[in-house]
Parts: sequence; structure tokens; C-alpha cells
Amino acid sequence: MEESVVKRVDSQGRVSIPVGWRRGWKSDNVVLRRIGDRIEVTPIEPVPPSSLFDSIEVGDDVDFTDPHSLKKSLVEPGEP
Repeated sequence: MEESVVKRVDSQGRVSIPVGWRRGWKSDNVVLRRIGDRIEVTPIEPVPPSSLFDSIEVGDDVDFTDPHSLKKSLVEPGEP
């Protein structure tokens, strides 16, 4: 469903977004993208830290006590 509303930009460049549109957002942060002569506003959804668990693949032969070994495995995945 597409809705449109006309808003005035104030002297400091601010535009208010209707509360009904913001009601479902989980954050007050947004991303602004300029696409030609249009501006796209997209809410940033917060990412829980637990969703990042096991998201980085590291080989079995990495020595976690050696920072150089760990860094090399992260920069060059798949190489011993």
C-alpha cells in the first residue's frame, strides 16, 4: 500500500515523518539515500548481538592465542 503526504521542509532542512508511519519502527535511526532527484528514507532495524554468533567462519587449524594467525585466517579465508 502506497501513501503520500505533502510536507514542508523547514529552514534547517527538517521534515517530520507522520507518527502513523513511524509507529512500527524499532529504532529512531534512519538511512537517507539520494537517488537522482529523490530522497529515500529507510528505518534501520536494530540487530541483536546474538544474531552474529557463529557468523564468521574460521578454519580448524587457527591458533586463537596467536593474533597473527587469527588475523590471517580472517583476511584470507580458505588458505592455510
